[in-house]
Amino acid sequence: MAILFHPCEGEEVTVVVATADFEVYHDVVNELRDRGVRFTTIEPDDDLPEHARICIRGEGDDINPEADLPVVVAESEHPRKAVEEALAILRGESGRTIIGIDPGTRPGIAVLSGDFVISAFHVPLADAAEIVREEVEDAIDPVVRIGDGARLQGAHLIRELEDVLVELVDETGTTPYLGTGARGMGDVLAAVNIARLEGEVVEERDIEPTQGELGVIKRRSREYAEDNREIDEELARRVAAGELTIEEALAEHREE
Repeated sequence: MAILFHPCEGEEVTVVVATADFEVYHDVVNELRDRGVRFTTIEPDDDLPEHARICIRGEGDDINPEADLPVVVAESEHPRKAVEEALAILRGESGRTIIGIDPGTRPGIAVLSGDFVISAFHVPLADAAEIVREEVEDAIDPVVRIGDGARLQGAHLIRELEDVLVELVDETGTTPYLGTGARGMGDVLAAVNIARLEGEVVEERDIEPTQGELGVIKRRSREYAEDNREIDEELARRVAAGELTIEEALAEHREE
């Protein structure tokens, strides 16, 4: 590679990126910079720096055969996974992926490798299950831990994640106090705490929505509808069960 990053004088190189694939180089280097990791880049056939502890290479790269250190292969489509694997090796972790979810209309999601947080999300409920599936793909012995507070949203996620090991966690006390400047971080921080608590393995969670919960869904449908339309109780129950989104329920209500 023509562009090299060198650590400051006196710093030891931790990670070496050795690849001739520019896409892999660009994406892996950006991931490392975002995490503040000390690294350098070399051509695949160059000698490895003296203090290198791990090497990341592309799928088509052959590095110095005398290299006596762990090597992680980075796929062009998944550079972040390669960086996370490399950092897990450096930390000496078992590599188990634990995902904590603070359920709600916009769940907080925290992905941990052991006790170390490697990524976090705060997304609409409709996007949460797909993100979790992507995070557990190819993971070693993954587990998803969902807080028991938001019953309807939690039950929806459990149904959506039927092919993943899921534990239901007592989330009492998991939401931290938020000081000045931390507004909006509560759901994600709660998800971190939920991930660190063992729960009960569940395969399903059948919830009968209360009248109050149905009322919240119906009121929310008015907020979504341009014509201030409110769905009926039957459609609200289907939304609560995860069979429909509010937008789909509004579309069916208009057809009726």
